[in-house]
Amino acid sequence: MKKIFIIILLSITEFVFSQVAIGKSTVTNSSVSLEFGAENRGLLLPWVSSEGDVSNAVDGTMIYDTTDKKIKYLKAGSWFSLSNTGTVDTTLQDSLIEKPSAKVAIGKDGTTDNTSGILVLTDKDKAMILPKVASPHLNIINPSAGMIVYDTVKHQLAIFNGDKWSFWKP
Repeated sequence: MKKIFIIILLSITEFVFSQVAIGKSTVTNSSVSLEFGAENRGLLLPWVSSEGDVSNAVDGTMIYDTTDKKIKYLKAGSWFSLSNTGTVDTTLQDSLIEKPSAKVAIGKDGTTDNTSGILVLTDKDKAMILPKVASPHLNIINPSAGMIVYDTVKHQLAIFNGDKWSFWKP
């Protein structure tokens, strides 16, 4: 599934240099690089064995750490947890080998950007809008560990760690 997603994004970025819509026909907000449709689905963060395995990460990087079962982001050079410890079965991906060169860069500098990451949004004047789901803990039937969405009912981030949802409000 991850390979299909990367192939689709790579194909799209060959033709689109600035904005991408997933799950809908067009981007409706000119201030975004990546926009998702209105289905009850989330964005799955990259799984890593531990935060120490992430090299050349820049502030704002988000990961799912399979060692301690936490979703983390990099801020001022330090990793911060966004979730409580949970349990998750990683046997489906344990035998898979990640391709170090796998990367999709979306934005004006997508073809020349050298930032490390699987999905890199290169625009300095646009943002990513997370998938929007009303009450994701009720409406996403089979969430995957590392999933992140915006809860349109509670107006907050919803993060699934493989065991339970965590909710973050600014």
